[in-house]
Order: sequence, then C-alpha cells, then structure tokens
Amino acid sequence: MSWNPALTPGCPEETGSEAIETLIVPRARDLGGFEVRRVLPAPRRRMVGPFIFFDQMGPAQFLTGQGIDVRPHPHIGLGTVTYLYSGDLHHRDSLGTDQIIRPGALNWMVAGRGVTHSERTSMEARTGPSRLSGIQSWIALPESHEDMAPLFEHHDERALPRIEGDGIELRLILGRAYGEQAPATLFSETFYADVRLRPGARLPLPDEHEERGLHVVEGEVTVAGQDFEAGQMMVFRTGDRITVAAGDQGARLMLLGGAALEGPRHIWWNFVASSKERIEEAKRQWRAETWGDGLFELPVGDREEHIPLPDETL
Repeated sequence: MSWNPALTPGCPEETGSEAIETLIVPRARDLGGFEVRRVLPAPRRRMVGPFIFFDQMGPAQFLTGQGIDVRPHPHIGLGTVTYLYSGDLHHRDSLGTDQIIRPGALNWMVAGRGVTHSERTSMEARTGPSRLSGIQSWIALPESHEDMAPLFEHHDERALPRIEGDGIELRLILGRAYGEQAPATLFSETFYADVRLRPGARLPLPDEHEERGLHVVEGEVTVAGQDFEAGQMMVFRTGDRITVAAGDQGARLMLLGGAALEGPRHIWWNFVASSKERIEEAKRQWRAETWGDGLFELPVGDREEHIPLPDETL
C-alpha cells in the first residue's frame, strides 16, 4: 500500500453538470432470489471504452446447501472479469482451469475465438449460510485479437496495486491509472478500479483515458454539483477534469473505461463480435454440441450439463 499524490484533487474544478454525458439507472432483476442490476449495455450507452457488459450481483443471502449454479456456457470475442465483494465462486473452464474466486481477487478469462466456463458457489461455502456480491463485466476484444487462443489469468488481491490518499483506498484491478499498472494481460487501453471513500473524501478521476465511467456501488456521491446514489453509473465527456466527493456515509465506487474500439460490436447472448457472421458461426457450433471439434469444449470437471442455445423464436 502506498500514498499516491495523483489522488489529490486539483483546484479549481473545471466541470459543470454538462460534463456528465450519460446517466444510466439500471433496473434490478430478480433471478430466483438473486438480484442483478445490468448497467451495460444500456439503451443510451452500449459501451464505456472496451467495457460492453456490466452487472452488479447481489448482495444475496443463501441458506446452508444453497448457492448459485451457472452451468457451462460459451463466449467469443471478449474477456470476462469477475470481481467479488463477498462470498466465493468456483470457476472451471475448457482450458482446464479450476479456480475458487474470493473477494478482492481478479478472475480474467479471455475467450478469443471460443471458450466455455461454469461458475458455482463452492462446496465449502455451501456448508453453512453464505453471502454473495460483486461485479461481473465483459471487455470486448479489438478486431486484431478476436480470433486469439483463449487464456485465463487469476491475480490474488495482494498482486493488485493498492494506493491510498486522504480518505481514499483504491485497488487497481485492470490496466493503468494514477501512475500504477495492474498485472493482467490486456489487448487495448483499459482501466478498472475498486474505490472506497470515507465521508467527505474527494477523488479526481484519471484524465488520460478517452472514455471514463463511474458506478456507485454503495453510498452516495456528488459530481459536478449533482448527487448520485447507489446503483447509478455516470459516463463523462472526454478530457474534462472530474472530481467525485463522497456523501455523509462514504461510498464505494467502480471506475472504468479506456480507449474506444475501432468500430461497433454486435452482442447476442454470451457472444460479442465485430461481425454478425462470427456470432452466427458460434451459434451453429454451440447448437451442434460437437465438443472438442471446433470452437467449443466443455469445462474439465463440469461436463454433465450445459446451458443450451436460447430459443431465438421467443
């Protein structure tokens, strides 16, 4: 942990209410006692930098023996980022990965041309009551890496840069910000950070990135003279100097963004691609269930079931 002078807000602030380009207020969805707020893609904003999907999960409470069971399913053209605040998830994938994800660690799986994975509450967590909350996000790959071989990286919380300032604790999950560099392998300019602010603390956003967003996980913040509560995401204009101030109860935030990709992306179910043809081929191969002969194989150790391709007529 180190104090970072780049966290100290500059004066005067040079922003007004017009600095907020888009405000996203997601609706909560109940997935059988498990609440999810989908922030991206939104009707008015599909991406922030390379981030094309952003879900806030929970918090959810499970009784002994209960948990979540996300059966094996496929991805193409993206990297999945799993970051937990509480609880755990057992990640298994078609690369042979068998990893328990715990709070504060980064789980980074790059699908490239195709990968399959499952996520379930661990057997250890099911031995008693448990709680789960966190963020799942997808980062779209640039065209140059859409067909790359899939890869997996897990970085323990001790490996992620942690910096602090006056009333600020920040963990850099991905990319570059505030003079620090996170360890995960990336393929386009990206930043992603978990921030805790004590009551009244002020944080400047990094200004070297083309696109920047801020999601309020807990508490309330003030930006450019406006108050924003938990569950809301703000997307800011390029180049503006932005400072966020925590409310009376403090706040927890996720900062995200980076460079915009070279063109739009199509998204269907768990597939992201620069062309509809790539998605159609992925759909064909998942429907065919020819495991190990093409784009997809089932996860090692979790091959008894999988999520079928959704019915496109529904």
